[in-house]
Amino acid sequence: MSGRLAVIGLGPGDDAYLTAEARAEIAGAEMFYGYAPYLARLALRGDQTAHASDNRAELSRAEAALTAAAAGARVAVVSGGDPGVFAMAAAVCEAIDHGPAAWREVEIAVVPGITAMLAAAARVGAPLGHDFCALSLSDNLKPWDLVCRRLRAAADTGMVVALYNPASRARPWQLAQALRTLAASLAPDTPVIFARAVGRPDETVTVTTLAAAPEEPADMATCVIVGGPLTQRIERPGRRPLVYSARAVPEARQ
Repeated sequence: MSGRLAVIGLGPGDDAYLTAEARAEIAGAEMFYGYAPYLARLALRGDQTAHASDNRAELSRAEAALTAAAAGARVAVVSGGDPGVFAMAAAVCEAIDHGPAAWREVEIAVVPGITAMLAAAARVGAPLGHDFCALSLSDNLKPWDLVCRRLRAAADTGMVVALYNPASRARPWQLAQALRTLAASLAPDTPVIFARAVGRPDETVTVTTLAAAPEEPADMATCVIVGGPLTQRIERPGRRPLVYSARAVPEARQ
């Protein structure tokens, strides 16, 4: 008899961001598969086992989890943030699509979580209050030229852009190039938010401008939100600025 596989979003870090549904799924699972730092967030019982793998091993991780679930186990695959946003839900679906028929009989549950851009946006106000998009700057699974074309399209239509995976040791240059691409269509004073490790002890949140943004440090734990023409910055003496994107374009207010 086939078991069950739950793809669980752990949120950005702090336990306060973990949903009740995710807690219930974690309590009911026997076997856990995921990237080691995500598995380290869990306080597993003695009857629960963890199977850690490298961050680039998403498909093989999904295949191993599906094999265990097809054999009858209650399995959890964990992701940081939301499992459907640049994370493991798509890898599990892809594995099922190309895998053996037995995997299609496994009960699948995708348990949403708070993704990085939502946690980052909440720290500064409402920068995602109007239309927005999310892009990963990693070119491991798509060519860099496609990333740039999508950035130009987002900027040309005035959408706020949330950038995931902005920089790593192997990709130190791409964020600066992405910001230059956006700057070709956006004003220099466009608000930009750098939110690193939101909800964790080493959290940092910086509000800057598009002109100054290339000087800000970023890594894989950082989500960068670049505003659009409707994004405003409200200064507050002694407090972090509020950033919001107006809900209506000027033509709609006339």
